[in-house]
Amino acid sequence: MVPPFEQVKVLSQPAGSVNAPHISIKKILEEESKKEAHIPKENLPREGFKKEHLEVIWKRFAFKMKGQGMETFYHALVKRDPYFVSDEKFAIIVDNEIQKDYIQPMLTDFIAFLQEQLKNYWIEVEITLADNTEEEIKFQTGKDKFNALARKNPNLHTLKNLFNLDIEF
Repeated sequence: MVPPFEQVKVLSQPAGSVNAPHISIKKILEEESKKEAHIPKENLPREGFKKEHLEVIWKRFAFKMKGQGMETFYHALVKRDPYFVSDEKFAIIVDNEIQKDYIQPMLTDFIAFLQEQLKNYWIEVEITLADNTEEEIKFQTGKDKFNALARKNPNLHTLKNLFNLDIEF
């Protein structure tokens, strides 16, 4: 009986042939993307949707991002509702350039998710900076905090005087 390792043939040269001088993954991916790009936009679905439906899907994607550990994207989507630029164009309003730079690479996935869920491939999403970013107030004392809240609601002065409250803590 011949041992199994002696039965194996050793190839000294490649057994097959390739028509191209080399295989390029980049070239293969480009060809596949060209195939997808040939679908005319007019033939893609364009169903109408309600604002409430968009908001539900918007939040669903936000929680999906939170589950993947992308807290910045999650907070940007949850903090504000979508801003309608036109019927099929929305804006994500962010607080600063850092959020914008963080979200920009993931925007195509977000748009694809919205288009698929809403069955409307004409949807566009852009990122805009918030115009009236409130200055971040850092309170030093309880009195500073009370005064800031009293500016928003003057009835706090009435309650403070009525109950003889001490805010100097």
